Amino acid sequence: MEGLSQFVARNDIEGLWEAVRKATRDPREGIFGPSSISWKVNREAALFLGAGRASLLQLAHPWVATALDQHSNLRSDPLARFHNTFRVVFTMIFGTLDQALAASRHLYNLHTRIQGNLPQGVGAHQRGSPYQANEVNALVWVYATLIDSALVAYSAVLPALSEIDRETYYSESRTMGALFGIPATALPASWSAFEAYIDAMVRSDVLGVTSTSRDMAHRLLHGKGSWVPIPRWYRALTSEWVPERLRGEFKLEREQEDIKSAARARENMPGTYSHLPPPLRFVGPYREAQHRLLRKDTDILTRLSNRFWMGQTRMMFSELV
Repeated sequence: MEGLSQFVARNDIEGLWEAVRKATRDPREGIFGPSSISWKVNREAALFLGAGRASLLQLAHPWVATALDQHSNLRSDPLARFHNTFRVVFTMIFGTLDQALAASRHLYNLHTRIQGNLPQGVGAHQRGSPYQANEVNALVWVYATLIDSALVAYSAVLPALSEIDRETYYSESRTMGALFGIPATALPASWSAFEAYIDAMVRSDVLGVTSTSRDMAHRLLHGKGSWVPIPRWYRALTSEWVPERLRGEFKLEREQEDIKSAARARENMPGTYSHLPPPLRFVGPYREAQHRLLRKDTDILTRLSNRFWMGQTRMMFSELV
């Protein structure tokens, strides 16, 4: 899907917001609702398993890696990056229509301030060439890493979605793509086309790992800058899920013990996960949405889960313009 650079202008995103508003049947349920495949997949705490994979795939795009290096605190506070990502994504998925649109406005306004020049050349990208966060092709890649990694994590602990459900999941996710600022014409038309896009990107020179992105990836996988320890099995599983070409460029060396650790995790996770109680298995934003639809206040376990995932006790954004 990579092509000519296309900046998402304010009138472009406003048109997408209006289209999402018109397509939403029940604003209280949000853009998807409880009967959607998107709720079924994204309510699972297992999504945490795919967070590392999604982050590394994003760092493989020089624009994204440079933007994170120059305009975020990923190096010093990776947990804040984790919270920021899931605060936006979960609010888009489980929030009311107004909350989802507020998350989209927040993301768009944040991205308008993120631009600069590449300090290193790699692949198709020349040193000194400009980048900007609100560019359609870069947004498509970030969106794709989240959508794809969610299903990788989901199928690691639960039965994989049927072909019909995968198509439905992807069709629904295109609405979330609009909230990222991505017009429908810039997205693959079907799940099979989406898989082909991922494969083509991984083989293309649009992606490429620099010394900076490699260092950021290793810091992330080892929890540097954070008090949260990253277990060996998680690093091993993440490395296994990264495409071979990028695994090599990131220099993710896999010792025999790493291979065994990943295998043990894959074998043991489904059984362990199936016995988790709902407050641990289902993410706080999903439980908050359930409470909202029942017109109930959230309980303390939901608020604690929200704090783990989003760094705050409920779905909200203060930036509404």
